[in-house]
Amino acid sequence: APKPLLLCRAVESGCEGFRTPAHTMADKAGDEAEAADLTSFVQNLLQQMQEKFQTMSDEIIGKIDEMGSRIDDLEGNIAELMAQAGVENEGGSAATSSDKKAVVKS
Repeated sequence: APKPLLLCRAVESGCEGFRTPAHTMADKAGDEAEAADLTSFVQNLLQQMQEKFQTMSDEIIGKIDEMGSRIDDLEGNIAELMAQAGVENEGGSAATSSDKKAVVKS
């Protein structure tokens, strides 16, 4: 006669008596399937998070690049206005947009 391995919990399963080794093997296979499902779920979740992070990162970098271009344009406009007003920059000559762009690029 097979020896009982685990007692059934009456509250959980509603059965009485003992589990046979065949039941234990089935439970083990079920546990492995659950673990595989959980692993798959977690991997899928991490992949989705990585994709969202990459999208947000790309958007932030794009906005930073756009802001840099706008700042460069603003600096050029300020330099032109200073040149039109005859205001001198630190170098002692009137600032022009080409002077300002040369400073920004270097």
